[in-house]
Order: sequence, then C-alpha cells, then structure tokens
Amino acid sequence: MHRNGLGRAGIRYAFVVAMTGYALVGFFSMTGHAGQARPVATAGAYSAAQAARGKALYADQCVACHGEMLEGVVGPPLTGDDFLADFGGHPAKDVVDKIQSSMPQQAPGTLTHAQAIDLTAFILQSGKYPAGGDLTDANMAQATLPAGKAAPTAAAVNTNGLPTVTASANLAQFMRAVTFPNANIIFNTQLYDPGKEKPKMPIPYDYVLWGKTVYYGWEAVDEAILALRDTSPMLLLPGRRCQNGRPVPIQNADFQQAVKNLVAFTDELWKAAQTRNQETVSDLSEKLNDTCANCHKVYRDVSASGGASTGSLTADRCNANPKGGGVAQ
Repeated sequence: MHRNGLGRAGIRYAFVVAMTGYALVGFFSMTGHAGQARPVATAGAYSAAQAARGKALYADQCVACHGEMLEGVVGPPLTGDDFLADFGGHPAKDVVDKIQSSMPQQAPGTLTHAQAIDLTAFILQSGKYPAGGDLTDANMAQATLPAGKAAPTAAAVNTNGLPTVTASANLAQFMRAVTFPNANIIFNTQLYDPGKEKPKMPIPYDYVLWGKTVYYGWEAVDEAILALRDTSPMLLLPGRRCQNGRPVPIQNADFQQAVKNLVAFTDELWKAAQTRNQETVSDLSEKLNDTCANCHKVYRDVSASGGASTGSLTADRCNANPKGGGVAQ
C-alpha cells in the first residue's frame, strides 16, 4: 500500500476542486433545463395585460373570420380540439409567427410583432391557460401548448372532409346570383299569393321558366328563406372583393352586424311563411327591404352625382368606383 502524498493541504485543495466541479455541473444542468418546454397549462406564459390588449385587437381585426367565442366562422377555431389539432405540442412562437405572417386574411402581414404576441396571449387566455409573466421573444419558444387529439385517419378525412371555401365571385356577382333572386321570391308575396295557382308550362320552352313549374308556391318561398339563411354568412368570406376591386369591409363592425341581422331575420320570415298566409309574409317583406337597405345605404347606394347617399365617400364603400359614379355591390 502506498502512502497518500497529498497531505492535509492537498486534500483540502482536491475537495474544493471537486465541489467546484459539482457546482459547475449543477449550473449547466439548470441552464440546460431553462431551454426545455414549459407547458402553458401550468407555466403562466402570458400576462393579463397582454391578453386584454389582444382581446381589443381581436374584436377589431379577427372576429369576423374566427367568431366572437373563437369558435371559427369562415376561419378556423382558435380554441379547443380543432385549434390543438394544428398547434398542439407546438410552442407559442408558432402561433405568433402564423399571426404575424398571414393575418388578418384581408391584409396579411399588417400586424406588428407586438400585436401578434398580444393576440396569442388572448388566444391562450381563451383556452383557459393561466396568466403569469409577459410572453416574450425570450420565452415563447419554450411555452408549449398541450398536445391535441390524434389526427383522424385518412379514410375519415376522405369521407367527412369538406373542400376549403374560397371567394371566387365578387360581392356584386354573389348577391345578384344568390341574395337578389331569393329576396325577390319573398318580395313577390306583395303581388301574388304563393298558394293560389301553379305556373303554366312555358311556350316556347324555357328551362328557367320550366323550373318554376316544378318548385313553386310556398315551397319556393321556404327554399328562398333557407337559401338566404345559409348563404348570407358567405358575405363575410375573407378574400372576396367588391365590384370596384376593393376588399369587402368584413372587418367593420356595422358590416358584420348587417349580415347578422339578415341571418336573424330569416328566422322571423320562416315562422311567418309556415302560416301560409300571404298578408303575413307580405308585411314582413317590407322589413326585409329595410334590413337590406340598412347595409346598402352605408356600403352601396350613391347619389346621382356619384357621391355617397349618406355621409362621405369612404374607402370602405363597396361601390365607390375609382372613376366616380355607378351603383355596384
């Protein structure tokens, strides 16, 4: 056996070196963990102040597409399983980057980085994740959303999936093809009792007129009301443009409300139509005219001189022809 040649001083020195080594290992271990995921469900990854700013911004820029409860309208949901199907297991940074690069859909890339962070904070708050310190560039890559449910099988997607809806018609074309003719069926109750007589076969033959001999009367009224109800939300479809080339002002609260009013009014029309009473429906057709006019006078109607019928000609007026004059949706 060899004698330890360190002596007491050497032993003390070796002990200090060893403890320093352990301390360094502990330090690097802690800094290594700092870069790991911090679940937003427990970490408090955003502040209440950020979420409050994001809520106000959401109401101004996002609600038309994603809904008042973030449930999704023409845009995808921003909460719940559907949201986590896209972002579950991802860091909050991915949500921030997505918002800043591609939202709002009618003007992508116009939101600042700070606004994208505030909107992400509001989304986290709406998902019932706890508030804490600010969401920042330094921590958003570690603030991780919980994993979503497993993606459906390919067979389920093929069976139940729907194509993405995009706007191909401008607003004038859409309304003239869908809203205008269906509203006219209802307006026609002012002139004719839908239940009185069947339309005659057209001579010479005409496919459009023939169609009115197949589906006519109160059945046609019912179908017109249902068509208005189902298609009116498509007036808020992102990407649609006015006839003059301007984006449809779907971000405006009064435009959104006009669409909601039209959809809500179809419930009243439906109940009236089930009475099969011409006068009852005819009386409501005047209210339908008013419902449409409340939007038209702000976003469509112009005076003979080409100016707006009420107020000034604004950038949101859908019929504001760059060359002046003309009435168009």
